[in-house]
Amino acid sequence: MGAVGTNTDGTAGERRQLINVAYRLLGSLAESEDAVQEAYARWYALPRTRRDEITSPGAWLTTVTGRICLDVLGSARARREHYVGAWLPDPLPDHAEWDHGRGTDLADQMVLDESVTMAFLVVLESMTPAERVAFVLHDVFRYSFAEIADILDRTPAACKQLAASARRRVRVARAPVTAAGQADVVRHVKEAWETKDIAALVDLLDPAAVMTADGGGMVGTVLRPIEGGARIALYMVAIAAKAPGLELLERSVNGVPGLVAQRAGAVMTVASFDVADGRVTRIWAVRNPEKLRPWMRAGQAVYRKQILSDE
Repeated sequence: MGAVGTNTDGTAGERRQLINVAYRLLGSLAESEDAVQEAYARWYALPRTRRDEITSPGAWLTTVTGRICLDVLGSARARREHYVGAWLPDPLPDHAEWDHGRGTDLADQMVLDESVTMAFLVVLESMTPAERVAFVLHDVFRYSFAEIADILDRTPAACKQLAASARRRVRVARAPVTAAGQADVVRHVKEAWETKDIAALVDLLDPAAVMTADGGGMVGTVLRPIEGGARIALYMVAIAAKAPGLELLERSVNGVPGLVAQRAGAVMTVASFDVADGRVTRIWAVRNPEKLRPWMRAGQAVYRKQILSDE
């Protein structure tokens, strides 16, 4: 038997779809890979005669991956209660920016669209595991409620109600601005941040803006969201003052314009933004090094540890 997911029995081509489903369900690259790997392991553990009886291996793998993700979502809620600070989904680089030493395969698999923006993933986090599975599989991937019912072990009608409930949560979230419009705002934030211009930052931030940071207890950052544009501006300038040599780069984050902060060439923070009416309403800053691996080139993790130890 070859590597899981690479055999030529008609299932290898399903991996891309399964990875994309799992990431949208879990928000974690590592957990998504594990879920898909487990689904393939269960497939190849079946007797050959049983596999030959399955008319749609892709549907079987999707069902199993969905059930695994459902279990992971249930346990993740308990784990995140003990997570240090806020938990945010893994930020995704643009395909060209991905670490091509360790993440080439995943870079080729991931589809970057509106269903992986940080704003969308954060809304998904507010759903129950069953709502999330029903909504993502139906509204994003167009699976029928009959297929979803097999995953959730509920009736199609119940799954339809779950998706409707989840859809109401999504409607509360405002539709994103165009990438070009967001890029302009993010560029102005970068310029004001670099020059430590508090007044300019305050003008760019919505008065009710919220900034959430995820350090995972592994690096220093605020443990609770910062509320209010003025407070966020002061915090951003304070960070810049404490980190001489910090370089800000405009980069695609989960398919939309964002910022990457580097020191000595090592990625320290990846920031995502939500923008409305020309102002930033939300900032999500990921600093947890475990979640930044796709952004780090070979050797950068070592430099990052050295930099953090000097802070």
